[in-house]
Order: sequence, then C-alpha cells, then structure tokens
Amino acid sequence: MEKRAHISGWTLPLLLILPQMAITVIFFYWPASQAIWQSFLREDAFGLASEFVGFENYAALFEQPEYYRAMVTTAIFSSLVAFFSLSCALLLATQADKSIRGGHAFKTLLIWPYAVAPAIAGVLWIFMFHPTLGTLARPIRAAGIDWNPMLNGTHAMILLVLSATWKHISYNFLFFLAGLQAIPRSVIEAGAIDGAGPMRRFWTIVFPLLSPTTFFLLVVTVVYVFFETFGIIDAVTGGGPAGQTTTLVYKVYADGRLGGDLGGSAAQSVILMVIVIALTAIQFRYVERKVQY
Repeated sequence: MEKRAHISGWTLPLLLILPQMAITVIFFYWPASQAIWQSFLREDAFGLASEFVGFENYAALFEQPEYYRAMVTTAIFSSLVAFFSLSCALLLATQADKSIRGGHAFKTLLIWPYAVAPAIAGVLWIFMFHPTLGTLARPIRAAGIDWNPMLNGTHAMILLVLSATWKHISYNFLFFLAGLQAIPRSVIEAGAIDGAGPMRRFWTIVFPLLSPTTFFLLVVTVVYVFFETFGIIDAVTGGGPAGQTTTLVYKVYADGRLGGDLGGSAAQSVILMVIVIALTAIQFRYVERKVQY
C-alpha cells in the first residue's frame, strides 16, 4: 500500500518558504519599490537633498534622442544575441548528443564558459580583438579589413554580440542537451524506419519535442541580454564609440552613476523593468501557443 506524508497545519510550510520569500522581498520588491519612488524625485548627485517632481523625469527622458537610440540599440543587440546563442547552442547540443569518443570531455569544456564572469568574458574578447594588440585582430587587418571596434560602431556591436553570445551559449547548451537526452530514442527510430532523413527527423520530431525547452531558454535569454550583459558592455566598449553601443541597462548606469542624474536613472530602470515584463508577457501570450508539451 502506498504511504503518503500529510502535513497538518500551516506552520511548517510557512517556515519552509520563508527564506525564499525573504530573499525575494529584500532583493527584488524592496529595491523595485525604492526605484519607483525615486523616479518621482529630483535629487542631487550625492542623494542628500530631494524634491518631488512627479512625472517630470519621465517627460524629460522621452525628450532625449539618445534614449530612443538606446532603445534601437537594445532591440538590435538583444535580437542578435538571442538568435545566435540559441541556434549555436542547439547545434552544439545536437552534435554532443551523438555517441562520439571523448563526448563527456567535450560536454564539460562547452559548459565551462558559463562560469566566467561577464566582465572577465568582455576583457577576454577585447584582448583577442583589440585593433593593435589582439591576436585575432591582426589577421583581420592583414586581410585588408580596417578592424577597429574602438572607433567603428558596427565593429563594436559585432564584438559585443560575439562576447555576449559566447558567454551565454553554455547555459543554453546545457538545457538543450538535457532536452535532447529526454527524447525517447524509439520515437526517432520510428521516424527513421518510416524513411525520414536526419534533417526531416530533426524538424518534424526532435525540434517540436524541444519546444518547451526552447521557449524557456528564449525567455531566459531575453532577460540575460537586457540585464546581465552590462558587465560585458562596460568592459568591452563602455557604451562607445559615441554611444553607439549604449543599451538601456548601460544608460541607466551612465546617467545615474556617471552623470549624477539619480531621478532620471531611476525612471529609466522603471521603464526597463516594464519593458522586460511586457516582453515576457507577450512571449507567454503568443509564443507559448506554439509550444507542444
């Protein structure tokens, strides 16, 4: 006979979820509420004096052409990083899922980049592609390409996309590999018996079964690009050249920490939070419809 454990009362369940609730309130809800309140204030650079100004910070923000340019830059940057990190991770996962000699070593090496801090990842890539010192920049310049991410905005964006994609591929690879290994081999073998080739089996059998994993990684990757790439941007380009790689999250830092506009920076963080929440809601509303559970 199956035995089940029953918990009487609400004291033990409350104690079990209390640590997570405390972490969420202290490190998310409290800072978010402080940012919302601060967005309605005008403060000095040291935060010693403040004045309630209502929505003036928001109005001034949407009058800045630089803010709209940061929005466009963020859209381009996030789209490229999401596409390349997901597609490259899926390709690597499908190859690693095959029975090959030394497969465990390859899987371990592919996961290692996730342990690298964003700022360190940015420093590694700027050392490789520095226009004068980079080991990989020299053959590019020798081929006749005037490679200079310090002065060329397109080159700087390419370098950012490469470093941010490389940093996040390991995370996506890990989940894609787990999803592939969870697919029953009998289903794939049945497709092969029916005469389906490798590509057809992948797109008609494997990829639809990976749709829950793909949807989850799409949401996580969007959040990663909007927030966690700050360290990479700061280390590689610092928002330059001439602000051409300044994303929304980096502009929050540049205006608040470097520019001393604490109220305007708080307003930007609130808008950024709303954008990410809206994008996540849209993904759950429309993209999840195509997910096959």
